[in-house]
Amino acid sequence: MRCTVESADLSKANLDGANLNKANLHGAILLEANLSDANLRGADLSGANLNSTNLSYANLTEANLSGADLNGA
Repeated sequence: MRCTVESADLSKANLDGANLNKANLHGAILLEANLSDANLRGADLSGANLNSTNLSYANLTEANLSGADLNGA
């Protein structure tokens, strides 16, 4: 199953350890979200706002981060 939350506002969401394998997060707002230990393998994070997001130990293998804002992440 593929999760689609394109352009969703998930600011400050606690997604610690979430399985977002191949999720469509294009343009999502993840400002200050907690994605530590999350599985983002193959996820589409293009154009996403990941400003100050916690990505500690997150699996970003094959994730699309083109145009994503990673400032402070």
